[in-house]
Amino acid sequence: MFPLAETVTVGYLNAGMKRRGSVLWGLIGGLILLTPVVSSAQVDPVKRDLVQVGYNGVFEGRQPFAGYAFYYHNQPDFLHDTNLTLRVALAPTYVDSELGFLNALGPNTDVGLGVAGGGFADSYNEIRGGTFYPQESFDGYGGELSLSVYHLFDPGREIPLYGVVRGTGHYSIYETSDTAPNFTLPNNHLDGSVRAGLRFGGVEPTLFPALAMELSLWYEGHVRSNPGYYGYSGDRELRSQSHLFWGEAALSYTFENQQNVYVRLTAGSSLNTDRFSAYRLGSFLPLIAEFPLSLPGYFYQEISARQFVLLNANYIIPLDRKKRWDIVVNASTAGVQYLAGEGQPGNWLSGVSGGLMWHSPTDRYKVMTDYAYGINAIRNGQRGANSVGVLLQIDLGKPGSIFGSPPSVLQGIQRIFE
Repeated sequence: MFPLAETVTVGYLNAGMKRRGSVLWGLIGGLILLTPVVSSAQVDPVKRDLVQVGYNGVFEGRQPFAGYAFYYHNQPDFLHDTNLTLRVALAPTYVDSELGFLNALGPNTDVGLGVAGGGFADSYNEIRGGTFYPQESFDGYGGELSLSVYHLFDPGREIPLYGVVRGTGHYSIYETSDTAPNFTLPNNHLDGSVRAGLRFGGVEPTLFPALAMELSLWYEGHVRSNPGYYGYSGDRELRSQSHLFWGEAALSYTFENQQNVYVRLTAGSSLNTDRFSAYRLGSFLPLIAEFPLSLPGYFYQEISARQFVLLNANYIIPLDRKKRWDIVVNASTAGVQYLAGEGQPGNWLSGVSGGLMWHSPTDRYKVMTDYAYGINAIRNGQRGANSVGVLLQIDLGKPGSIFGSPPSVLQGIQRIFE
């Protein structure tokens, strides 16, 4: 599994940090015990309350569940007049959160203490050649602790340059689902990892941000406590260590006529790769990961790669005078070097999608439906696959009614229910 699949992006432009007060060190122990913590690229200085939902359904074949639903809360100045920032991402079976300490190691150097855990986040679904194999798939549960250091190199500049170092201890437990009786599960194990990176700019954790720019480079190394062979008579391996290297360039820009273009170029390589550290590409779910590897029309995580380069381009065109309805077009293409045992004919994969999006006057609500076609996806020995998707965002921090400017009676009814 691509190791970033459970994170939430919190990079941004115009990231002037609000830093004041001192740490309430006497409360730290209790807060760590009571507060689950989120992994991210920096301590987020913006107050946020977001609900995000996404789902992809396919027409051909069978795929594992492909979707996400989470509530994201970020609260600077947690416990008033302190240098604490609380961030929580709450999903139906998983919590990922962080307590950030601004200036903990000096000016412009913050520390984050993380706790995460829950069900199914460590599950593995085997997909080869466009076919999902539930008899070779299994459920996974886990929990983790992390310590992160974030250093801002260019304070006062409009576009921030951050350095990130994070150490994580993650314990995984595996159980059968529709797994075949003669399929041996991998060993439960502790995964110790270190991530280091540089991020210039960033992308907010919102659906189709109006303005964003990012250049970033990353390394992540994993060491596992209980490696070994599993599967059918030990035909696959959980390796003792893996190393990943990747980078991204992203740009989102909105013109005066409210048309928006959003382009992401992501590339990665790896050493000593196994199924748990491979890059996994597929589907169009833009907020399912910090670095989503989207290929419209494909199953979620259909492609397992040792190396890849992926280009995503998204264009939004307003339809009506009030700019509440948009056409959204996406095209994606990737060159991949497959993980051993996961290959298929052809190393170049492409997909396209088109959809209709509605948003309220203040962008409190955004809803999008789309149709996607996987041009090179293999289904029943043929090329081409079809899927549909739904994306929803509710920004609870923004005022506004679904109805725009309703009559006063409707306003009163809405306020009662809110």
